[in-house]
Amino acid sequence: MAHPVLALATTAVTAAGCVWYLPALADLRAGADRPVSRRVRAASCVTAWATAATVAVLFLTTTPWTWPATAAGIGTLLALALLISSALHHSRETREAATHWTELTPTQPPPTPDRTRYVVAVLLTTGLTTATLIGALRLAENPDTPTAWLTTITTPAAILALFITLAATHTHHHRPPH
Repeated sequence: MAHPVLALATTAVTAAGCVWYLPALADLRAGADRPVSRRVRAASCVTAWATAATVAVLFLTTTPWTWPATAAGIGTLLALALLISSALHHSRETREAATHWTELTPTQPPPTPDRTRYVVAVLLTTGLTTATLIGALRLAENPDTPTAWLTTITTPAAILALFITLAATHTHHHRPPH
């Protein structure tokens, strides 16, 4: 596929992603009014969308697949690291809030946190990251036959389907009792 077509598609998706990155920019601009975990998660979102915009520019300015694929991989890894950092900050903030509530009402134990959504988030993020990196690496190899293009498309899709299945299975097995 031609680089200008991919640049146009990436630009369109990035522009449509404003429903995510504009609120994230507002969280970053709010500064100390937001918890650290929320600001770091917003930085992760902005990093991911900035990566997409950078890849679109690289599609227009470079010929080889190496530069867009490298930028996509580095940006995705940086966004993932920020997302994991955000989850750690959020966990710390939740424990601190539980401690404060315990001090206020010592007779009532704090509720046990449900970590299912965090496990699902990690599984989906890992699946998306892995599928993106493998897709970028396959594109960097410059597939030239229909079979090569088929594996370039289906391999990341299969990996993502596997991680979605793992997330759904985890959610199904860890449902709270009714």
